[in-house]
Order: sequence, then structure tokens, then C-alpha cells
Amino acid sequence: MTEHSRPPAHKKRLGKLARAWRLLGSTLDPRAWAHLFKLVNYYNYSHVAPLRQVRFGAQPSYSPDSVFSNPERIEIGDRVRIGPRCHIWAGPRDGRIRIGHDVLFGPEVMITAASYRYNDGSPVNDQAMSEADVEIGDDVWLATRAIVLPGTRIGPGAIVAAGAVVKGEVPAMAIVAGAPARIVGQRQIAPAPE
Repeated sequence: MTEHSRPPAHKKRLGKLARAWRLLGSTLDPRAWAHLFKLVNYYNYSHVAPLRQVRFGAQPSYSPDSVFSNPERIEIGDRVRIGPRCHIWAGPRDGRIRIGHDVLFGPEVMITAASYRYNDGSPVNDQAMSEADVEIGDDVWLATRAIVLPGTRIGPGAIVAAGAVVKGEVPAMAIVAGAPARIVGQRQIAPAPE
């Protein structure tokens, strides 16, 4: 059967009583409470505990659901703004991430200083990782869902477009987009008003 040969379907709508029973059932379900403890554990090891080890500059702003891995190898400059659901993962042994001043992270940005060595055998999650430092210059904007891979150097003033996958060198003031990212423009800064 094709998509258009089937009769149209509608979502089932629950009445008030059915919604009340669903609420009561979920409140009394011990599996829901067990899952809550798992969420608290995840939040603690991915956000709360790492914040004590990340080296932040002055006046940082980070979303409460941002994630930091291997935080002892993460340095973040002054006035950096980290949006919701961002992941900043330094390498497991020595891969470092250095972020300059006045950097802006859109939602769901991913920066990693390590990648699995996928040709070393199977399964992939048992393989070693290759690490390379990541450097992000001052006044960089990483838009929504940008991905920055190990070994990347992003120059000051650069813009990484939404959904871009960046590996290698990004010149200062460049605008990059795509997967893999390529230069699509140059940032122009207007002179300050007098």
C-alpha cells in the first residue's frame, strides 16, 4: 500500500478522565521514579561536577543543560555564552579545548577533541581514540548545531553557520558553512559609532 492509498488517520485524543488516570498511573509508577534518579545522576556527572574543574574566565554564561566531558582539559575565556544542550568534550587522555573571549554558542553545538579510530577493529566503542586539540579564537559565533572536530583551529571573529561540520583551519573573520564546512563569506565589522 502506498501512503496515499491508506485512509487518513487522526491522533487519539484523551478525555479529561483518561488524562487524569494517566497522570495518577505515572505518578505511582516506580519505574518513573527510578528513571528520575538516573537523570539526576546524568546531570551531576555531565554538568554539575564538571563545572568545578572547567577553567572559566570572567562572567561566563552557560545553559544548565550544557555538558562537559574531561573538564580538566577545557579552558573557556571571558564573557563566553554557551547555549542550551551544548556538548564540550575534551579528549580522554590529553586532547584540550581552548575557547577565547566573547565566544557565542548557539543551541546544540558540539565540540570534541577526540574521535574513535574506526578502522582498528570491531566493535567501534571498544576502539581507541585519536586526540587533537581544538582552539577557538576570540569573538567567534558558533551557530545552532555546529560541530567542531578534533584538531580544528577557528580564527578570531569567525562565524560557523548552523549545522556546519568544521575540521582544520578557519581563518580569522571567515564565515564557514556546510558539511564539510567551507568559506562562504567574510565578516565585515562596522566602525563603532562616534
